[in-house]
Amino acid sequence: EQKTTSRNPRSTVGTVTEIYDYMRLLFSSIGIPHCQRCGRRISRQSTEQILDQILQLPERARVMILAPVVRERKGEFKKQFEKYLKEGFLRARVDGRMASLDEEISLDKRKKHTVEIVVDRLLIQPGIRRRLEQSVQAAMVLTEGLVTVAVIDGDEQLYSQKLGCVDCGINIPALEPRSFSFNSRAGACLRCGGLGSQLTVEPGKLIADPQAPLEKIPFTLEDRSTATYLREALLHVARHFGLSPQTPWDQLPRKARETYLFGTPEPFTYHYGRYRYTGRFDGINRWLQSRYDESRSEARRQELQRVFARQVCVACHGARLRPESLAVQVGGRSIADYCALPLDEAHRAFSQIRLAPREHSIAGQILKEICDRLQFMMNVGLGYLTLDRSAATLSGGEGQRIRLATQIGSRLRGVLYVLDEPSIGLHPRDNGRLLETLQGLRQLGNTIVVVEHDEETIRTADHIVDLGPGAGSGGGHVVAAGDLKTILNSEESLTGKYLSGALRIEVPKRRHNGNGKHLVVRGAQHHNLKNIDVDFPLGLFLCVTGVSGSGKSSLVDEIVYRALAKKLHRAALEPGSHRSIHGIHLLDKVIEIDQSPIGRTPRSNPATYAGLFTPIRELFALLPESRARGYRPGRFSFNVKGGRCDTCLGEGLRKIEMNFLPDVYVNCETCRGSRYNKETLAVKYKGYSIADILNLTISDALPVLENIPQIQAKLQTLMDVGLGYIRLGQPATTLSGGEAQRVKLAKELSRRSTGKTLYILDEPTTGLHFDDVKKLLDILHRLVDLGNTVIVTEHNLDVIKTADWIIDLGPEGGEGGGRLVAEGPPEAVSRIRQSHTGRALNRILQDRRS
Repeated sequence: EQKTTSRNPRSTVGTVTEIYDYMRLLFSSIGIPHCQRCGRRISRQSTEQILDQILQLPERARVMILAPVVRERKGEFKKQFEKYLKEGFLRARVDGRMASLDEEISLDKRKKHTVEIVVDRLLIQPGIRRRLEQSVQAAMVLTEGLVTVAVIDGDEQLYSQKLGCVDCGINIPALEPRSFSFNSRAGACLRCGGLGSQLTVEPGKLIADPQAPLEKIPFTLEDRSTATYLREALLHVARHFGLSPQTPWDQLPRKARETYLFGTPEPFTYHYGRYRYTGRFDGINRWLQSRYDESRSEARRQELQRVFARQVCVACHGARLRPESLAVQVGGRSIADYCALPLDEAHRAFSQIRLAPREHSIAGQILKEICDRLQFMMNVGLGYLTLDRSAATLSGGEGQRIRLATQIGSRLRGVLYVLDEPSIGLHPRDNGRLLETLQGLRQLGNTIVVVEHDEETIRTADHIVDLGPGAGSGGGHVVAAGDLKTILNSEESLTGKYLSGALRIEVPKRRHNGNGKHLVVRGAQHHNLKNIDVDFPLGLFLCVTGVSGSGKSSLVDEIVYRALAKKLHRAALEPGSHRSIHGIHLLDKVIEIDQSPIGRTPRSNPATYAGLFTPIRELFALLPESRARGYRPGRFSFNVKGGRCDTCLGEGLRKIEMNFLPDVYVNCETCRGSRYNKETLAVKYKGYSIADILNLTISDALPVLENIPQIQAKLQTLMDVGLGYIRLGQPATTLSGGEAQRVKLAKELSRRSTGKTLYILDEPTTGLHFDDVKKLLDILHRLVDLGNTVIVTEHNLDVIKTADWIIDLGPEGGEGGGRLVAEGPPEAVSRIRQSHTGRALNRILQDRRS
């Protein structure tokens, strides 16, 4: 199903698909370590390997076995020379020149020197292996694993028994899978603990007025002692840098700001009140974090949390691993390099790795598993994702397709797979690959049940079950069942009529002209956007299109919506990276209508959200029986005492706690689920109590309440958006995403329009039938008719073809996207062959023309 893959910040695309586990095995088995300081390849040779290499020298070659006891260090080393002489060694090579240990060796203690003890000199000849082995081992004893083999009048080679850089003196522990796990101490970055980011104080959130002088600077934190400490620390840092207390924060040098935030390693005296502290100043970032960790007050923790922002770790730069783990390479890349690549590029990179025979026997199958799983991810249209992307940032559709790809990799047979709208979020270009994947699962001997509204998916199915004929209480019947031909020939199937063309969503005969004004985004470069300029004509129905991962949400949701909400409504939202936005003054408000629930509890319902419940309660309060009993509108609310049932407190349900089982909810035995007491239910309007009214569907409630203009207008609007089948008091938690979105649209339609509103919808056709899409489009076009602007990010071609203006991003997803591919009316975009949307749209418009 389409649910969040994981909210754990340590969970990534690579971990949830198990690809990262195979990568850790690959790197621990055949990874080549490099020195993180000098970048030189690190290798380790056993004594046998060293002997084999020496004995490959030409016969009669003269060889010196040297023990490098001192390497580039300052000193005279007189005691060392005496020590090695007593141990029986006679010669040494000092700074490249031979010297006798029984003679005085004078060295400048201010310069760096290299001292190599001559362990043996010999000729390469048959039978020399035993002596050579003893000499090599003796040299390694002196140096703890190092030996230099010098060919007289030839080359020389330094060998090491340890996994470390002999030049930088850096040793690397033995490689194992946990060395590449950011969930293990053996591999996680010491600075961020494997998260790749850190909570850091955001000056803009901490300092209320950056232009105020330091001695009077206001802080957003309300605690007086905390603010006093922060101000005193700031003044001390200013004095340390020789700055005046009258200097504003925004004029402080960068070094002073960084010292205040993150401290300094140099110790200095710090005065706080009557206390005097001498030592290292750790900065207010660490001080505030310690206060956050130590606080037991939830309110205090929430207040402190507001001044923090999560930033990329300065040590690992978001890679999550230790430097020594990041220095290990396979195919010329580290494990973090592969994780940062889009999946299609990562697949190409892993496929190009060539293994030696010995490496292939060790890791050949591991490499094959990685490539296969990456291919499965690409087959379901996720080639634009990266393995290091946090699983918490994935959409429901992306998470569903990841789980689907994981199932494909398991190669199970005889399984019943149930998928809920897997095409959500997929561009028509990628939908075919998803269907091929599902067919591949079927061919393995599995059964695939898909709940879907996508036309291509329905036409591909072997067997179709169409439910209806209506929605809500008007549905629940099998209207038609069989192959595609059976559905097309069914007179009762609404789905069949849209598939056969008897009903269709028509292309508008006339498109809106707009008001001639524009909202222009300059230099959009958030996430994968390539510093693009985008022009949004106002007064039109606009569609932002492109393949998954092309940058649609980054542009519309994270730049346009956040920037306008911050400017127009003072929302606490930070827009994505962009240079500027022009034309905001042409709008008076921006509204994002998504498919999130209209309420989180059963007490919320369409009547309360749409503003119907208040006039309905006022109507009941005006009835003669209510006036005689002194009932006011509050009497008919199930959220306050008086009229509600005292047993269930207006819930209508009672929770029974089961010790070792999930809680069970049953109807309240007192009110039988009506939520009200007997006295309240005794007041009736046209024979209906307040509970009966809330239990009516919107279509049934309309004739009952049509004489009340305020109520009738709102009910009619809910009918117009296709929600006549839902009950007025239906709990908000039981509404689907599409139903919740249409309730929000009805609420907006019932408001007085200013003609200067920008509406933003992200894939509003999710979960909607063809007929529901048609009704939704009627609503959106009504909003535009009132002079407003509607921006929709969408893949549904029926929506795209009815747009007044299309902005197509791409051409691909991930790094291959983020560019403006095409813009203009649908007919113009359909002629641009570089646009995937244009090619798909061209087929639709050709059918219309034919």
